[in-house]
Amino acid sequence: MKTFKGIFPALLTPFDGEGRINERALEDLIELNLRKGLQGFYVCGSTAEVFLLSEAERTRLYQAVREMVGNRATLIAHVGAISTEQAKGYATLATKLGYDAISAVAPFYYRFSFAEIKQYYYDIVNAAELPMIIYNFPNFSGVNLTVEQMGEFLCDERFLGIKHTSNDYFALSRFKTVYPDKIIYNGFDEMLLAGLSMGADGGIGSTYNFMAEKFLRLVELFQQGKMQQADALQKQINHIIAVLCQVGVMQGEKEVLNRMGVDFGECRAPFGKLTGEQKQLIETEILPLL
Repeated sequence: MKTFKGIFPALLTPFDGEGRINERALEDLIELNLRKGLQGFYVCGSTAEVFLLSEAERTRLYQAVREMVGNRATLIAHVGAISTEQAKGYATLATKLGYDAISAVAPFYYRFSFAEIKQYYYDIVNAAELPMIIYNFPNFSGVNLTVEQMGEFLCDERFLGIKHTSNDYFALSRFKTVYPDKIIYNGFDEMLLAGLSMGADGGIGSTYNFMAEKFLRLVELFQQGKMQQADALQKQINHIIAVLCQVGVMQGEKEVLNRMGVDFGECRAPFGKLTGEQKQLIETEILPLL
């Protein structure tokens, strides 16, 4: 039975030496995480370098992941774009492919009004036959939806919940308190324990790609009330994340997977390439902890 609670990797996109999507590596990563017992995957989110992909590449990623996963896990398609028409197109595709839900970051760059943002979300859900998870990411989108504004969506049964990528845990707690039946995901991996303590139902994150077992264990410890052990595990996770922040999070995550034998290549420009010194830091500070 499909579930929306738990740990969901925001899938990275692997590229080969020619800059093309490496579908074999993507399947290897999916199979690795299914063996770990993950509940599902978040497809074409920020971690996927989604705004560096062509429409054809993005379309193929939705198709490929659906083919690879089948019915073995819950699939959430991030369909967000600045253009409402593009977002509606991706949402319609996700519906046809049999995804379980869609998600979208608020339209960004042009400083849209809340009325325009609200219309954007309703246009998307009206075009699809899937529940929507609002991707609340103020740091990157420039849009910080309040509890009252979220209520304009969460009062509608077609809005399943929120991916809350913010350190505003008061807001997360209020979302869950006011709308207890909605799914609230923690978005910052380094703060999952905080999110769980404030009512999150699980998390969607990028480092889940290569160390999901640590986050699964963290959730288990939290549910068992073993807070000291959970805190110790979050601190170990955060040491890894601190190193990634030093070298570049997404570039570092791909290098970790490369070292694990899953060929994810490099990030697309304008992301930079890792230096030999940065790769050595990953080898000495991250790999021994995996």
